[in-house]
Amino acid sequence: MAPPPGPAPARWRGRRRGPEAEGRGAEWRAGVGMEKLRSSLFRARRSAASEPVRLRKRKSTLYAAECSNSEQGRGTGLFGPNTYLIIFSVALRSVNCLLVQTSFVPDEYWQTLEVAHNMVFKYGYLTWEWKEKLRGYTYPLIFASFYKLLQIFKKDTVQLLIWVPRLVQSFLAALADVTLYCVVKKQANEEVAKWVYFSQLCSWFTWYCSTRTITNSMEAVLTSFIFYYYPLQGTKTGSSSKYLALTAFAFVVRPTAVILWLPLLFSHFWQEAKKLDLLLYKCLPAGCLSLGFSLIVDRIFYGEWVVVQWNFLRFNVIQNLGSFYGSHSWHWYFTQGFPVIMGTHLPFFIHGCLLVPKKNRILLIAVLWTIIVYSFISHKEFRFIYPAMPICMVFCGYSLANLKIWKKRAVSFLFLSNVCLVLYTGLIHQRGTLDVMQYAQKLCTNTQLEKEEPSLFFLMPCHSTPFYSYVHCPIKMHFLECPPDLSGNNTYIDEADLFFKEPLTWLNIRFSAQASLPTHLVIFNVLEQNIEPFLRTKSYIKVATFFHTHVPEGRTGSHIHVFERKMNG
Repeated sequence: MAPPPGPAPARWRGRRRGPEAEGRGAEWRAGVGMEKLRSSLFRARRSAASEPVRLRKRKSTLYAAECSNSEQGRGTGLFGPNTYLIIFSVALRSVNCLLVQTSFVPDEYWQTLEVAHNMVFKYGYLTWEWKEKLRGYTYPLIFASFYKLLQIFKKDTVQLLIWVPRLVQSFLAALADVTLYCVVKKQANEEVAKWVYFSQLCSWFTWYCSTRTITNSMEAVLTSFIFYYYPLQGTKTGSSSKYLALTAFAFVVRPTAVILWLPLLFSHFWQEAKKLDLLLYKCLPAGCLSLGFSLIVDRIFYGEWVVVQWNFLRFNVIQNLGSFYGSHSWHWYFTQGFPVIMGTHLPFFIHGCLLVPKKNRILLIAVLWTIIVYSFISHKEFRFIYPAMPICMVFCGYSLANLKIWKKRAVSFLFLSNVCLVLYTGLIHQRGTLDVMQYAQKLCTNTQLEKEEPSLFFLMPCHSTPFYSYVHCPIKMHFLECPPDLSGNNTYIDEADLFFKEPLTWLNIRFSAQASLPTHLVIFNVLEQNIEPFLRTKSYIKVATFFHTHVPEGRTGSHIHVFERKMNG
């Protein structure tokens, strides 16, 4: 029997143990030691099992970016935790909107606001494109909805009718800016995303166009949204259904929007393992829903079923009749168009093309493809390739993120060079055509004080100014029209060309009867000398002058003059 633990009994003390007792004591001590060691080991295991396992964090930048992206991607939606960035972007684009007080192209009024005004208030001029059913009502419907709300609450003042649509477009542009930041942050890292966002905000042409109510601005907004959901090769982001639905909607807004996305659509189809499922369950529903919505909206306002997207493509691309409004050489986008809209961003774009990862090369292909395709269309404008600019800013962001020595100087150069262009083009260049409409609006308020109901005739290149959407008054207004000939008559000359060919003769024929004379004539200063005899004999006196541009060209002068007919007696 083994001795009990603890001190030895008193009767054993002082006795000399024999060899056998010494051996048994050694074995007992060894056994006790093993028991203590075993119990301590099991206690350590139990405590270790009860605590969570802690892994050492790796210091790799790539690993940190992946962890950050995965954490932010859970339950954060499209914009994630970027609330302050959204607030800043909305505030900045609102300031952007207020600092753009100049005109750019007629379509920002005649194809959107004028149409929306006609939809809600039942008066407003619809151009020949609407009579030929080349334009859809989907995009103007956005602004018509806000016009209707203003009408319901009896807040349809001229200033609100002018600024509310532009502020709506500004809000959409701000969301697009944040979306671009988010997608680059997911696909690359926060450093690159930061510089892409900076490039987007300080781009002079984006500042100049993003808050304007033209379809190209909406295209650019949709570019950022589509890019967010597009499944780039090597990334886990993207949603086929969402990006295809947005692409289809962009096609509805402006059919040529599909040009930019064709290479990306083909790339996605090529990489997709289940190609038939992609076509049947993703592409077909997205296309049918968007086109169906467009058909219903156009059916309501046109009064008949019409596919305006086909009419638009047939006129502008297949028949190439857009050249009636001017044509340029095939290389214009490469030598002038793209360099001008990129401005001082151009060298950074070229540098960024050499730095982007392989998965982003498809974006460069899409940009080049867009420029090449548009180069085959005779009628060219800067705004046509504007929707590709958000993608171009990705390359600029990669360039700035990889600069080391010259980064501060490059950033300062970009900011200062673009600010100068922003202020000049937004506040000075081509502002007269908007200022003169404020004068026209005042005529409406003074109608009751006038002996004769006021009427205006704009003897300017067609669609030089906005129309009823900037006056909001059914005052009599006329302008020189310039619809193209669709009958194939080679000798056709529109009204504007006939007038500028022989302005004095045209006026004497048109206003041979004294009663048909308008109370006010609006002209560019370059025309005044040619029609001075008519102005003198018909008792027209100059009553207002508005600055327009420092670079007059052709029929467009540096100033706009308003002449009023004085009644005898």
